[in-house]
Amino acid sequence: MTLTTEKKSEIVKQIGKDEKDTGSSQVQIALMTQRIRDLTDHLKIHKKDNHSRHGLVKLVSKRKKHLKYLRRTNPERYTTVIKELKIRG
Repeated sequence: MTLTTEKKSEIVKQIGKDEKDTGSSQVQIALMTQRIRDLTDHLKIHKKDNHSRHGLVKLVSKRKKHLKYLRRTNPERYTTVIKELKIRG
């Protein structure tokens, strides 16, 4: 359920400015999005796992706050992140 180091570094290279850019909002949003997708797949199999479901809800709200911050500070980067990650229709 956790992200491997290789998968994390791949996401950071794809979204971030360089391979050490792990603190920017767009990279954090991308990492959270991958964790959300993994948890969603897990919960499709294990329907009664309410502890993981609670963690998923917390993670979604944290990503929402990061997206709100990014939209407020850098709207053009917000739209590119949304398109790259395909999270809003």
